[in-house]
Amino acid sequence: MAFLSATILLVDDYEPWRRFVVSRLKRDPRLQVVCEVEDGLEAIEKAEELQPDLILLDIGLPNLNGLEAARQIRTLVPKSKIIFVSHESSSDVVQEAMALGEAYVAKFDAASELLTAVNAILQW
Repeated sequence: MAFLSATILLVDDYEPWRRFVVSRLKRDPRLQVVCEVEDGLEAIEKAEELQPDLILLDIGLPNLNGLEAARQIRTLVPKSKIIFVSHESSSDVVQEAMALGEAYVAKFDAASELLTAVNAILQW
């Protein structure tokens, strides 16, 4: 299924990082960040409310980590695609993220890889 545009929920507890991600996503006018939240519980609530096409989800979040949030989001909003964007480098954590989401982008690679991953997952 090809997307003409996509709504995005951005979940990260570090506001300067969210600003960076939004600036990257603005390079593609088809992408619209509809909401930014700071923790896993908010992520679940907003995912259910907004039904975004894509969720960019950190793993190390307050109140509920991104992996557990993704498990709940998968049940509540199965159509939303999830890309984990995190500093986590443990192979076990990355494997678990890949099992729960469509992709994993390391934060230190996001400048060069985030838009590529978003486009690949949304299959423009």
